Amino acid sequence: MNEDLKKSATIIGWREWVGLPDLGLFAIKAKVDTGAKTSSLHAFDIRVEKKEGKKPYVYFKVHPVQSDLSLVVSCKALLVDQRIVSDSGGHKEERYVIRAWLQLGTHKKRVDLTLSNRESMKYRMLIGRSALKQFYIDPSQSYLTGKSTRQKKFLRELKLNLLDKVSKKPLQS
Repeated sequence: MNEDLKKSATIIGWREWVGLPDLGLFAIKAKVDTGAKTSSLHAFDIRVEKKEGKKPYVYFKVHPVQSDLSLVVSCKALLVDQRIVSDSGGHKEERYVIRAWLQLGTHKKRVDLTLSNRESMKYRMLIGRSALKQFYIDPSQSYLTGKSTRQKKFLRELKLNLLDKVSKKPLQS
């Protein structure tokens, strides 16, 4: 790391709250994973739409909150690539790759994200080393960047929308 980058580097913990604003995901817990090159986002119901003469888009859904499958955010992004990715167990999987803005604390940068069903994983997102160039990681700390006002509002709105849906369900007899 060069001297200028060292002076401007931010210390983050092994897990942080991040935002992916162009996907409508303003708050999601992410685990920092220096063993992964590319960041990965939990996605399900993934489908690609290719219209003649137009760029392909990926449509997918995300459960943004751990352990809560009732909260769902629908997303759309330009398909950037398809790659074979090896997971930590050495299993290879072909994944769609999108590019999105990542908000981590006061830093905002474009990152590549592979889409993978991480339902059985504790964290809905992994931040790979290609997104971590201006950060130092303190593995003994968590959530050093905190939760922004926008992130708190997003999570509150998600929960309110869920409560509203539950209260409007017809009673089952």
